[in-house]
Amino acid sequence: MNHFRTGLLLAAMTGLFLAVGFMLGGEQGMVMAFGFAVVMNVFSWWFSDSIVLKMHRAQEVGPGEAPELYRMVERIAARAGIPMPRVYIIPSNQPNAFATGRSPAKGVVAITQGLMEMLEPREIEAVMAHEIAHITHRDTLTMTVTATIAGAIGMLANMAMWFGGSRNREHGGGAVAGILIAILAPLAAMLVQMAISRSREYEADRLGAELCGDPRALASALQKLERGARQIDNYAAENNPATAHMFIVNPLHMRSVDNLFSTHPSTKNRVEALLAMPGGGGGEMVSEEVSPWGEVPKRQGGPWG
Repeated sequence: MNHFRTGLLLAAMTGLFLAVGFMLGGEQGMVMAFGFAVVMNVFSWWFSDSIVLKMHRAQEVGPGEAPELYRMVERIAARAGIPMPRVYIIPSNQPNAFATGRSPAKGVVAITQGLMEMLEPREIEAVMAHEIAHITHRDTLTMTVTATIAGAIGMLANMAMWFGGSRNREHGGGAVAGILIAILAPLAAMLVQMAISRSREYEADRLGAELCGDPRALASALQKLERGARQIDNYAAENNPATAHMFIVNPLHMRSVDNLFSTHPSTKNRVEALLAMPGGGGGEMVSEEVSPWGEVPKRQGGPWG
């Protein structure tokens, strides 16, 4: 049912893309938008993973550069019954992670340097299990295609802002229509992204907790990651907000608009769901990651490999 709903949401986003094309250029604009959407989806299928990795300056590592992390991912992938994903490290101090790749055979997990420094090994393993769950569910292609279409809708909306719609311009309403498209189209795309991402995050939490066998570790990691993401900038994500929904927690600073239209479920709700799982222990998490000064302390010893 979740996959069916995700398919409907992707169809809605594609329809929105066509509608913006129609408002910009009538039937001809819609046809051009449809052709662009087809090309864009094919391009996303083959190249979106490498594009996203380059956006975030991720570097691939092997068993020689990060042996413990590599063995951890290898172990979880074996439990999930998928091929070993490629492992990347992102040179960002913000603790975060994402997965990409068009299929389990082409899976990639990417983890920031900040996450490796801030989390305990069992929490890092839980985060990697969450990302491998996305690969197992084939969420990675859906989320990268969604990011690509959302970015294209934003581009068309900017064009509408400057040029207006040819059909409406004939009636003198081009400027108003352009402004409305520029505001409403990205907003609608954001809402679709939010719906897709939220449903997939809960499923990845569930399977990730089962794969690592420690729901409480994942719950603890989510709390630390959320606080770290609020305190530390992720400039690549801020410059490419259409990729924000790919991360395990929102990499953008939680301002009022981000709270209202966050692509991620509430961390509190995710933690409660994890603690309610068998092995979660129930009760509430103690926020051990918060120091008396409200900062997230780093583990002693720095990065491990």
